[in-house]
Amino acid sequence: MRKLILAILLIGSGLELSAQKDTSNSLKDVVVYANKFPTLSKNIIQTIGVITDKNLIQYQSTTADILTASGQVFVQKSQQGGGSPVIRGFEASRILLLVDGVRMNSAIFRSGHLQNIITVDNMSLDRVEVNYGPSSTMYGSDALGGVINLFTKAPQLHNSKKWKTNGNMIYRYASGQNENRQHIDFNIANHKWAFVSSFTNSRFGDLRQGNKRLAAYPDFGKRLFYVSTENGVDVIKDNRANVNIQKNTEYDQIDFLQKILYKPSANTEHLLNFQLSNSSNINRYDRLSESSKGVPVFAEWYYGPQLRNMISYKLNKTQLKGYFQELTINANYQHLEESRITRRFQSNNKDTRLEKVDIFGLVADFLHTDKNGEIHIGVESYYNIVQSTANRTNTSSLAKTPIPTRYSDGPTNMSYQAVYVQQTKYLHPKWVLNDGLRLNFVQLNAQFKDTALMHLPFTEAKQNNTALTGNIGIAYNGDKGIRSTFGISSGFRAPNVDDLTKVFDTRTGYVLVPNKNLKPEYTYNAEWTISKSSSLYSLGASVFYTLFNNALVVDKFTWNGKSAILYQGVLSDVYATQNKAKANLYGFNVNGRLRIMQGTELNATYTYTKGNYIDQSKRMPLDHIPPAYGRFGLKHNNKVWNAEIFSVFNSWKRIADYNLNGEDNEIYATKDGMPSWMTLNFNAQFIPTQDLTIGFGVENITDLNYRHFASGISAVGRNYLLSCKVNF
Repeated sequence: MRKLILAILLIGSGLELSAQKDTSNSLKDVVVYANKFPTLSKNIIQTIGVITDKNLIQYQSTTADILTASGQVFVQKSQQGGGSPVIRGFEASRILLLVDGVRMNSAIFRSGHLQNIITVDNMSLDRVEVNYGPSSTMYGSDALGGVINLFTKAPQLHNSKKWKTNGNMIYRYASGQNENRQHIDFNIANHKWAFVSSFTNSRFGDLRQGNKRLAAYPDFGKRLFYVSTENGVDVIKDNRANVNIQKNTEYDQIDFLQKILYKPSANTEHLLNFQLSNSSNINRYDRLSESSKGVPVFAEWYYGPQLRNMISYKLNKTQLKGYFQELTINANYQHLEESRITRRFQSNNKDTRLEKVDIFGLVADFLHTDKNGEIHIGVESYYNIVQSTANRTNTSSLAKTPIPTRYSDGPTNMSYQAVYVQQTKYLHPKWVLNDGLRLNFVQLNAQFKDTALMHLPFTEAKQNNTALTGNIGIAYNGDKGIRSTFGISSGFRAPNVDDLTKVFDTRTGYVLVPNKNLKPEYTYNAEWTISKSSSLYSLGASVFYTLFNNALVVDKFTWNGKSAILYQGVLSDVYATQNKAKANLYGFNVNGRLRIMQGTELNATYTYTKGNYIDQSKRMPLDHIPPAYGRFGLKHNNKVWNAEIFSVFNSWKRIADYNLNGEDNEIYATKDGMPSWMTLNFNAQFIPTQDLTIGFGVENITDLNYRHFASGISAVGRNYLLSCKVNF
């Protein structure tokens, strides 16, 4: 397959048919950043979802909720302070998160469910782009299912030497989780310097779930008990009087952004970007709701403060002399901290596992443009240093003892290096070719210092992986808004520190152990799209098929010859991540927009995904495959007010379609699986003056009780929203 891609790319790069840069005046010129440099979407083969609606972006609880409300991405949750996006059946470490062009995925991104996306404050966002399908040519390892590219607010220069200041203050309240958020941002600029600052303080109370349940599952999701520790003793509290209040889901978070732009000349920009996100402890609600033989399994299970610090420097140069006309260089550093603290019910043993990751990144991109198209060449380097520590504290004596760390406890590092080239060639006024190649080098070195606690049969795990990935596709931009594309692409993901070295009990009686004999995963994707657009309406559809080779799946394993071991005092079945499967994923999306009258439009989107893997001739459902989902809404905009009534929905996920050994979390579903649901929602903004916007909304108007597939927490019930935005 890789040889075929290479051959097609070489053929494509030799085509020299006459072309014009403007392929069609009928198509809307939407600018996207899928190729890192600003590019017209009609010249991109890959399906790109763009979210720029400021009401949708800024008036959600978190960045994860933006994706859910858009209907474009499925999101799983295990606690209120979280959100794990799924793109075409790929989740967590198999999709890539970027913020302002900087890779967020670290060496410890796990394959299960992640909440890292909430560390990017949605109130500081300007736009969100979702790249569907393998994107490894431009972005490297982890972009198997796609990329979520988050763009924060940019500093805005003023066209005068005089300094000018403007900004916004936003307050948001939501009744369903007693949410209180305060935000301020301001821009100070003259003609060469610009400073943008953003600060958000967020407080969330206990999440109230919906009261209207299906007759077949009258008790689904009810919070019947919770644990309180009083005078050092764990006490079971009766919550039957407030079964819809999901106790212990509260958390706080602060987010800060500072950007400094200096533009000494028309073709040179220097940008410093500082970001800080820090949360309070966040309880793992799903684990705290578990019980065994009538008593809670855990008295405490929470994530410690989740910290993300980032500083980056970006240089932009345009109108260069020579072969390349544009250049960007991005040097960045990130420091991440996350921890897990657990204590079983009526136990004095409180276990703390802390991970710290330092990431150094450097990316350089060069762009050549001429009448026949563009050639983009880039180099990329990221280096991760992982520190993993763990201890057990006796809550009575305060004595501390060592316990197995989550990851390798010795020096552990991982590096990503790559060179890549991407070409856009105008074959004809209506035809555009995209093709590209990327050569990846990924190294991992994990040392195990203390092997006595887990009786490890090895003291180190090393990986050196090289991979060639590519893409090729063609777009037809026809008359009267007709557009069609076809493309093939390959994706690559090297096993990371989480895959190779993790020791963890994902549920009681089930322990995951290290497996150093892992190999990279690969995807090969084919996609066809067709659309018709005009000023009155648009209709579109895309169909994709993905072959997933060397898929890492969790399955039964033996540890020192044993299929069960004593882990944290519990006899647990042994599992490990293994390259055991070949998977097939396929699906489609349909979407449309209809302008009913000036300022009023109807829009809808629907996505279906299916996935299975074959292991030793046995076909099984692939985990992370969401049920069919979508959104439809009716929206009106004018200068004084805007409003939308919309519905978000999921179809059934039957228990027969669950992967019972993976991350589908069947224990948090009904006996039949996860029921279908549809919510009705309303929001409106009143703009009495150009400096004041007052917002009101109601989510889940019918107070339906529902959960997203694989989630361990029920979604919010009827939720009244109030917001106020003041411009200055």
